[in-house]
Amino acid sequence: MRTAAVGQGSCGLAAGAGEVYAALEQLQGGGFRLRTVGCLGMCYLEPIVDLYEDGVLARRLVRVKPDDAPAIANALTSGRWEEVNRLAISQEDEAVLAGQTRIALRGCGLVDPTDIDDYIARGGYEAARHALTALTPEQVIAEVKASGLAGRGGAGFPTWRKWDGARAASGDVKYLICNGDEGDPGAFMDRALLESDPHRVIEGMLIGAYATGAAELIVYIRAEYPLAVSRLRQAAEQAQAQGFLGPHAMGSEFSCRIRVRTGAGAFVCGEETALIASLEGRRGMPSLRPPYPVQQGYKGKPTCINNVETFANIPWILQNGGAAFAAIGTEHSKGTKVFALAGQVRRGGLVEVPMGTSLREVIFGLGGGVRTRAAFKAVQMGGPSGGCLPESMLDTPIDYQALAATGAMMGSGGMVVMDDSTCMVEMARFFLRFTAAESCGKCVPCRIGTRRAEEILTRIIDGQGREGDVELLEELSAAVQDGALCGLGRTALNPVLTTLRYFRDELVAHVRDKSCPAGQCVALRTYYIIPKLCRNCRLCLKSCPVNCIIRVPGKTFIIDQDACIKCDACIPFCPFDAIVVLKEGVPDA
Repeated sequence: MRTAAVGQGSCGLAAGAGEVYAALEQLQGGGFRLRTVGCLGMCYLEPIVDLYEDGVLARRLVRVKPDDAPAIANALTSGRWEEVNRLAISQEDEAVLAGQTRIALRGCGLVDPTDIDDYIARGGYEAARHALTALTPEQVIAEVKASGLAGRGGAGFPTWRKWDGARAASGDVKYLICNGDEGDPGAFMDRALLESDPHRVIEGMLIGAYATGAAELIVYIRAEYPLAVSRLRQAAEQAQAQGFLGPHAMGSEFSCRIRVRTGAGAFVCGEETALIASLEGRRGMPSLRPPYPVQQGYKGKPTCINNVETFANIPWILQNGGAAFAAIGTEHSKGTKVFALAGQVRRGGLVEVPMGTSLREVIFGLGGGVRTRAAFKAVQMGGPSGGCLPESMLDTPIDYQALAATGAMMGSGGMVVMDDSTCMVEMARFFLRFTAAESCGKCVPCRIGTRRAEEILTRIIDGQGREGDVELLEELSAAVQDGALCGLGRTALNPVLTTLRYFRDELVAHVRDKSCPAGQCVALRTYYIIPKLCRNCRLCLKSCPVNCIIRVPGKTFIIDQDACIKCDACIPFCPFDAIVVLKEGVPDA
């Protein structure tokens, strides 16, 4: 039987995959089967349609449009694949998948997220069955310990320690929570996993619940992920109907139930104690530890919290053994890590690589490098709590310790690539503005410190920087680091600290020279008419909304710098390219 599998994750649907599916559905007849799959991770090629013959991939088609449906239907009906060769993925893009080691993502883009039978047919829930019927909870924890799996949410805390702590905690009621509150700008790993392979996450949770003794499973997910929420709820219902969840799960003595809860989108709720507060109906604000959640968490009961990617690794570890997972990666960072490539990168999407892979290999190898003609300038690692690393740091291995030494962090796995048109001062303010707005306000260092740092950066960007501002930013960043209550607060000024560390000259130029080396800060731009190119056509004069272009006797037109509002209106009207934006002041006459 020939089959067309249409990728319908959020990225595919945004690119028109729903329309492609509908067009194929109208032509389906009895000649081929039509399936929904999730995101393959190659978001830059969406919509993607995979064509199978007897379960074997025959063609992978990319950037498919609804108008391509007749050709695809003909190829499926006749088996003449050459009819769609024009849509086939290139060898270069095929190499992107071949160059990855996919464990958490291994089902994404292949399995139907709406069909539990498809997941089962690919070996799904076998790891859970083995754990629940053949292993003790202690043996499960020992296997996870042998794997060296650390939390993929950013902190890198050993997973087995959390599970062991929850197992040892006293109490008849225990909770296991999956943290799907993915709030980093540019990060979408958890969303893609929950949309594309929800049963893998549920299976990982089921194993974790058995190991920790938690009968109550909760997935906390952002309400801004409606597709992930609906598919996860559907998957949970299917697992319940199959007897994988509920009383005597999988015929064992273990019983559990699962609930899906949505959050209101507060970044701070990614911190586990704030997440618990939100689940309890309180304002999401971190609390002091100890007690830790594994001792006293949700509703005052022992609670184990791991993120989506952590749970997605668990079934593979139980199937293949902890030693096999530990054999991948580095001495201190085991296994693989999923990264979301965004920004000025050619191949935006998701990649999964072994720990120890360099940033350069990910960005320029799998990511294809910068998508513009400009040169690479920096990569933002670890979201707003991470930092910006320059080209000189690209050979840093992806390792918890190595990245921490640079001043950045692994984080949940976001990588925002920037080219040399980016102003790093503005970029630092962008991330700081986010953390300032998302601060829960509970502690003074974070609530006030982030706002003051944002005000200083804004003043610098507006051309009002003062001597001592750079040093003041350093002092303020150190104070917030030392005094904030939670991990998110203590890392809130990391983007500023890494800018001070790697792009200090750019900051100094803004303050002392009143110039933006990237030419992006509007207040520091200077609009200038090149006398030799000006032909006195007066088109710029007519376009200026504030009449700041004037004629000087004996000369061509000039721009009154005090009156210019830097609106760019004049530049497109000049047919001789005589108006330019200078990064420094007007040259001498």
